[in-house]
Amino acid sequence: MDSVKILEVKKSVLEDNDADAVVLRDSLKGDGVLYVNIMSSPGSGKTTTLSAVIRRLKDELKIGVMEADIDSDVDAKTIQDLGVRSIQLHTGGMCHLDADMSRQGLKEMGSEDLDLVFLENVGNLVCPAEFDTGAQENVCILSVPEGDDKPLKYPLIFTKCNLVLVNKIDALPVFDFDMDAVKEHIAKINPNAKVIPISAKTGEGVDEFCDWLRDKVKEQKNG
Repeated sequence: MDSVKILEVKKSVLEDNDADAVVLRDSLKGDGVLYVNIMSSPGSGKTTTLSAVIRRLKDELKIGVMEADIDSDVDAKTIQDLGVRSIQLHTGGMCHLDADMSRQGLKEMGSEDLDLVFLENVGNLVCPAEFDTGAQENVCILSVPEGDDKPLKYPLIFTKCNLVLVNKIDALPVFDFDMDAVKEHIAKINPNAKVIPISAKTGEGVDEFCDWLRDKVKEQKNG
């Protein structure tokens, strides 16, 4: 009997996407556009954090935001009301965005004249981390109510991120959350990841995140 041919479909898909992401990154670099992929679980405060950042930076940087969701346009309307360019991306049931989806969104929104583009990825700690979107920077938001053990349970997303925002620190007195422990967990998984505790609600730590973004925009323009 002849042996059965086996095709590793997921591996093939990921490899093709990785190659496509490199092309997209090079294109954005040529345009001087910084593309930042924001990942987290649902309810961690992605839109609230982006709103706080946009209010601080929109007068000095040209900003665009792509909101990825399985359905609805609630988040895109929230961002649009802040006076920056935005587009809603519906994934058709998929729990992630890939490089080609990013390219389509960037084209429809128009990104060539922008300094900074955010992708608010689908709320999920697993699928978005598996697919390279073509972003130069990956940011993970972990909120205090989720617990300090999430880096141990979902290591891939923390491995992929250059920056981890620990959000909702205003709620620390209410929850059993160990900030030192979460920093230690992240450092073991990804020693190069920067950690910034923030409260998108009160504004604490948001300025430090904005400074980080300013530096990355400059690097992209001068790179």
